Amino acid sequence: MVFSALRRLRRGLGKTRAEVVGRIGAALRREVFLTDEFLEEVEEILIAADVGVDAAVELAGSLRSRLREEGGKAQLEDVVRVLREDVAGMVGESASGELVLGGPPHVILMVGVNGVGKTTSIAKLARYHKDAGRKVLLAAGDTFRAAAVEQLGLWAERVGVDLVKQAMGSDPAAVAFDALGAAKARGADVVIIDTAGRLQNKEGLMRELEKIARVCAKQIPDAPHETILCLDANTGQNGISQAKEFSGVVPVDAILLSKLDGTAKGGVVVAIARSLDLPVRYVGTGEGVEDFSLFEPEAFAEGLFQLEEEEPA
Repeated sequence: MVFSALRRLRRGLGKTRAEVVGRIGAALRREVFLTDEFLEEVEEILIAADVGVDAAVELAGSLRSRLREEGGKAQLEDVVRVLREDVAGMVGESASGELVLGGPPHVILMVGVNGVGKTTSIAKLARYHKDAGRKVLLAAGDTFRAAAVEQLGLWAERVGVDLVKQAMGSDPAAVAFDALGAAKARGADVVIIDTAGRLQNKEGLMRELEKIARVCAKQIPDAPHETILCLDANTGQNGISQAKEFSGVVPVDAILLSKLDGTAKGGVVVAIARSLDLPVRYVGTGEGVEDFSLFEPEAFAEGLFQLEEEEPA
């Protein structure tokens, strides 16, 4: 599992790794010792990868103290090793650990603004649970957009899982109610409920999500067991603001970071760990429905800071 996550994260973080390690390597060709100028350049490189200003300053400070203790010479291997260890520690502090399922069925409420890849991420999450031997049912609760219901239906068919839907404009809580009833009748292990992402109407969205949660709790004790916020890695620091804003609407348990494959700003995971009191639980690392895994801090750090000659076979 860890090797699979490392392989997928390496592929997904390729653009970020090439940018960060490449630029640090270029700087080291001009600097032999760990100078203030070099450390400032490391900060700039990390900020450009969207790790966040506070994290960049902390990481550069750790380079200064740790490598000067080791003699002060700034070899690329040493810099990458220290950054890898420190980043693993940073993101590991907020890691969600092993997933404990509630229910049955285990009820997941998927939230996020429109355009972050939420529907595709639901399909990936469904495939993930199905591959683990669980029976999955999807609920098309984003009844505000007809395209969302249609797209989720296509994904349900491709992945091979059940779908409960109603007509466009239906009450999302009614969809959730029907879905949980169907899940109990069919012996489903996991139910994933899609929701609307129109943050411009916060009050209405909050009422809608609260109603869905109440309906879930009436059918299944302690449901929903997970409320997952889907964020697009390509948005970088804007994703942090988006997460803070959405978390003010509904209590969130964890982050699903989508589209990590198409960005040079994969360092946003570090910024999320530092800025939000939320764990990154899942990552989407490619276009395929199988390009998805639980988040592994060590695998992430290795995928972000690793020399090409260290790449696993």
